[in-house]
Amino acid sequence: MLAVVHRPRMKILGILNITEDSFSDGGKYLAPVAALAHADDLLAEGADILDVGAAASNPDAARVAPEVEIARLEGVVTALHDSGASLSIDSFSLPVQRWALAQGVDYLNDIHGFADPALYPDLAASSAKLIVMHMVQERGPATRTDIPTDQIFDRILSFFEKRLTALTAAGIAPERLILDPGMGFFLSTDPQASLTVLGRLPELIEAFELPLLISVSRKSFLKALARPGEIQDASAATELFAASQGASYIRTHAPAPLYDGLKLLNRMEDGR
Repeated sequence: MLAVVHRPRMKILGILNITEDSFSDGGKYLAPVAALAHADDLLAEGADILDVGAAASNPDAARVAPEVEIARLEGVVTALHDSGASLSIDSFSLPVQRWALAQGVDYLNDIHGFADPALYPDLAASSAKLIVMHMVQERGPATRTDIPTDQIFDRILSFFEKRLTALTAAGIAPERLILDPGMGFFLSTDPQASLTVLGRLPELIEAFELPLLISVSRKSFLKALARPGEIQDASAATELFAASQGASYIRTHAPAPLYDGLKLLNRMEDGR
């Protein structure tokens, strides 16, 4: 039986891709009017935070110049900010990250876990929470890399140990940090790598005593395991499992199934 922990503070990040080539919804929300309408839908479905990305990071994504990325974000960020939405900007570009911090966003999400020390003074001077993600590639978008499954967890531990030491030494308070171990191609071409990490989330929480963010929505490893056409069901089931293992944040394309599932499971837990 799935042992679900009642976590009223768990937050849902709704994915808002303002991109041409995101693996799941590239091109659908590139126009600001479409992006803003989708943002409203994500919030109505239960998202607490909008995670806005203007450059895809999947292995087949094209590079996007920082000025193009910023122009895409400018078309929606001001309106979302004015509406009172809590915003996260998903970018690994230094100019874009600096722009986002200047907008006063609530979260900054970096697939490389803030690898560039040149940004650290800006991070230390801000109040944004930082989503420090691990990935096996040191630069650029994800690639199709075969990492042995028996090595992946130790690599994640080593990565976070080094990165957290650097960030806190730069004056960034630990309570501002959220850890994301990465999933799918960010870990390995082998689906088992992601499954292994999901099964060991409590060890990550114990090792670093920091909140975890998990992003499995529609990712490659689930497509390899799910029946054709069932990727959304597989995503929701995996997200609920991650919540049961202690994740504090879930990043998803479809907040409604996760929100409803968490609500139901919490009621079941309360009724024991």
